[in-house]
Amino acid sequence: MNYIKHLTGFFEKVSVDYDLNPTHISLYMAIFQLWNQNRFQNPISISRDELMRISKIASTATYHKCMKDITERGYVIYKPSFNPFKGSILEVCNLDFYSKPVPKKELKKRATKSKNDQVIKQVNEQVTKQALNKHQTSSKHVPYINNINNTNIINIAKQENLKNEKKLIFTNSIFDEVQESDLKVELKEEKKLREKKKKVEIEKTKPTLEETQIYFLEKNFPEVEAQRFFNYFESNGWLVGGRTKMKDWKAAARNWMLNARKFDNRTNASVQTELKTINLNPKHLHVTNQKNYGEAL
Repeated sequence: MNYIKHLTGFFEKVSVDYDLNPTHISLYMAIFQLWNQNRFQNPISISRDELMRISKIASTATYHKCMKDITERGYVIYKPSFNPFKGSILEVCNLDFYSKPVPKKELKKRATKSKNDQVIKQVNEQVTKQALNKHQTSSKHVPYINNINNTNIINIAKQENLKNEKKLIFTNSIFDEVQESDLKVELKEEKKLREKKKKVEIEKTKPTLEETQIYFLEKNFPEVEAQRFFNYFESNGWLVGGRTKMKDWKAAARNWMLNARKFDNRTNASVQTELKTINLNPKHLHVTNQKNYGEAL
């Protein structure tokens, strides 16, 4: 592989191809550098990030556009890989035959052909635009297409790509907000279902007033205590400690009975002590019944 002949052939071909711009040339030179590092073997594995870094191309859209243009014009054969763990495969086409000396007449013919083809394309595009636009009646002169216009067209394409990227970011953000709102709605619905299940379970375990009265009478307790028990837990929502639901109301009723007995014993003891304090005789104070407070101590 004679890389000098290959490069001269490349520049001969590029000089005639007026559709390419400096970004295409920088990308091809980056590919040539990787090809040189791999000792001019075909095909080679390439990395998009590495080629963009070497060729100083900042946008992925321009990278893919330049790669597409190079492959369509026979500079390389590009086989992209959509697997992130595998690099894309690229084969560099042989351009040695372009390094042969070409007469000036043929170069002029090629240049005039390419220019005429571009002008014809522009004329056809404008004719179609005028046919589509009903209000436009005046004929316009076709401007001469040069390299400056090509660069302007590329800049416009870059701006359109940036706008499309911004639109994608905006739509993705809206999609994320919609997903978050959907998750919030789902969480609210789950909470409602849990509350409904708790209410259903409490209603299943909740007894009636007649059942509590019958159970208290079986345990030799008056109906008043049954009403107290029922009213207390009915106002509390049949929750133990105000948090956990009641699993067995009969066990809670037995605890109520035990506490009621303890409370009755305490009240009886307090009543007896009060009666004792009221019925105390002055003899228990260890003093004489008749005391003269006029005497000195």
